[in-house]
Amino acid sequence: MTGMPKPECDRHFLKELEAGCRSSAPGTEMLFRIFWRLYDSFGPQHWWPGDSPFEIAVGAILTQNTAWKNVEKAISNLKARGCLSPEAIWEMPVQVLADVIKPAGYFNVKARRLRNFVKVLIEDFQGDMGLMARPGTEELREVLLGINGIGPETADSILLYALGKPSFVIDAYTFRILERHDLIDGSWDYAMLQAFFMDNLPSEPCLYNEYHALLVMAGKTFCKPRKYACSECPLTGL
Repeated sequence: MTGMPKPECDRHFLKELEAGCRSSAPGTEMLFRIFWRLYDSFGPQHWWPGDSPFEIAVGAILTQNTAWKNVEKAISNLKARGCLSPEAIWEMPVQVLADVIKPAGYFNVKARRLRNFVKVLIEDFQGDMGLMARPGTEELREVLLGINGIGPETADSILLYALGKPSFVIDAYTFRILERHDLIDGSWDYAMLQAFFMDNLPSEPCLYNEYHALLVMAGKTFCKPRKYACSECPLTGL
């Protein structure tokens, strides 16, 4: 995976982050306990797949409501046509784009969303993901959320994985795992859960990247919606 430059995210760096964390809140201790159990069980996840920040952003938009294997097919189609660039996508008729990304599902909707994103990237940032990365995290998050079809999870995925910004990604796996361990209840929403992570962890993209990827792995492996294997899960006994 390649994206915006970031520090080497190995165990030593992550341990230094934990040691330098000034917060002594119970939430901080618990979140690091969860992190290290998952990290020791699954190892580094090397997220997000992609050969460029733009490809990662495209993947974040296409992966809404579909499996990653379908996104890979859609991205392969774009690459095969030489169309994986902001300019190429913008110049492509929306119906042609929809046909190219068809494997990702909801292709008509996603074609429009891709074009909405690319329009902002070209008009406001000269089609350059490096220029897009220059504003502060909150300012840029508002820009992304202002794009029709991009919600909080997609915006935060683009911020974190494509642009190297410290914005923690929340998804269904995060809610499910924390609810089943009685750390949150059904009243929590996306903003509340994101704040819980970001208020209790160092503001470091490397940590956020690895943590979210590990939660996804735990959710896929053990903490499934109906069939789950608590006795085998590394988080048993928290």
